[in-house]
Amino acid sequence: MKNVKSDFSQGKMWKNIMAQSFPLMLAQIIQLLYSVVDRIYIGHLKTQGSLALSGIGLTFPVITLIIAFTNLFSSGGAPLFSIARGEKNEERAKKLLGEVFTLIVITSFIIFAFFYAFKTPVLYLFGASDKTVLYGEKYLNIYLFGTLFSMVSTGLVPFINASGHPGMGMCTIVIGAVLNMILDPIFIFFFSMGIEGAALTSVISQFVSFLWVMFYFHKKDNAYRLELDKMRLEGKMVLEIIQLGLAGFIMQATSCLVQIVCNRSLKIYGGDLYVGIMTVLNSVREIFSVPPISIGGGAQPILGYNYGAKKYKRVKEGIKFTAILGLIYLSVMWLVLVLFPKTCMSLFSSDEELLKLGSDALRLYFFGFCFMALQFAGQCTFTALGCSKRAIFFSLLRKVIIVVPLTLLLPGMGFGVDGVFLAEPISNALGGTLCFVVMYLSLYKKLPDEA
Repeated sequence: MKNVKSDFSQGKMWKNIMAQSFPLMLAQIIQLLYSVVDRIYIGHLKTQGSLALSGIGLTFPVITLIIAFTNLFSSGGAPLFSIARGEKNEERAKKLLGEVFTLIVITSFIIFAFFYAFKTPVLYLFGASDKTVLYGEKYLNIYLFGTLFSMVSTGLVPFINASGHPGMGMCTIVIGAVLNMILDPIFIFFFSMGIEGAALTSVISQFVSFLWVMFYFHKKDNAYRLELDKMRLEGKMVLEIIQLGLAGFIMQATSCLVQIVCNRSLKIYGGDLYVGIMTVLNSVREIFSVPPISIGGGAQPILGYNYGAKKYKRVKEGIKFTAILGLIYLSVMWLVLVLFPKTCMSLFSSDEELLKLGSDALRLYFFGFCFMALQFAGQCTFTALGCSKRAIFFSLLRKVIIVVPLTLLLPGMGFGVDGVFLAEPISNALGGTLCFVVMYLSLYKKLPDEA
């Protein structure tokens, strides 16, 4: 009998998308607790909170790069996996899973070796001062040992979701994140380990999530198991995965570049305190961006499956629903951020100077936040339907072509630190609008109503 639950060509599109999105949303919210809870506790340390918060901010590019390489393989393999399932090509689907696992494992060891060997010069490159580099080193000395666990556990979740088991994918993240919440105050405060305690709890939690994923993909009743003969890399399939995954990789890798440029500019025009403020702003953005990102992530396997099954009318319904819901949500969140900036900032710090300067920076940084919905909807559609070149271009456009130059130019044009924070809303408006318009004209309008 056909498994209706995993047959995305049946049922209402919005229900299918939300059924995939809700577990993913919960998982991503809980996954955020890995890092956000660390920042909350560290930011409120009595004697070193602001400097330690800046130190953690300096490690963001490293963590983002780890996520970028995870996305390179998972966001490339998972949509192809969904399309293969829609085409009933089970052997190809299994092979895609195996190859993505191999690519993630190999890459995790390379990343660990490089950053562990060169962490100090890398942190200075990322904008560290002699005061903040010590905190960044302490964090990375421990955190990097969880690279393999983090990449495998997060990289294989999209395959669990795409195989019709989003609840299991959510459990992968929930198990580790709940453990992280429990252990964080114990290691940070009870054992007086501070920033090192935060890193250790992350590694332990990531290891538990890793064990859960390995258990799931070795279950005998699982139709998509990790099989040794499917893990051997084949050039053609690796190229397919990387070509499609480049969009997800570039989105994260360019985030890494933006973080580096922002930290260096803020160090020059504002000092270590503003690096801490940017750490908080990044944290707030991560929290408020979870729903639209989750909706896009939940929509991808649905859109990909229906596209593979030639259900084009359903694909159009899914794109429309994803865009409208994201736009409504981010418009409301924009209003909340504008009205209550200090409340959002105070979650991460009790430093009065940081709260005052940070509230002004937050209003600038999140101006026009709703335009991000257009970027998310466009990128989601390009990736789901296998349009890798367009997905890559618009990933580059918003951050590399718009944000980075503005972050470098605006502060020197008289805007000072405000110029760093203004670059983000300008890029959201320009990049998000262009991405959506091109997606609408080149894909949405060209899909026939019926197969």
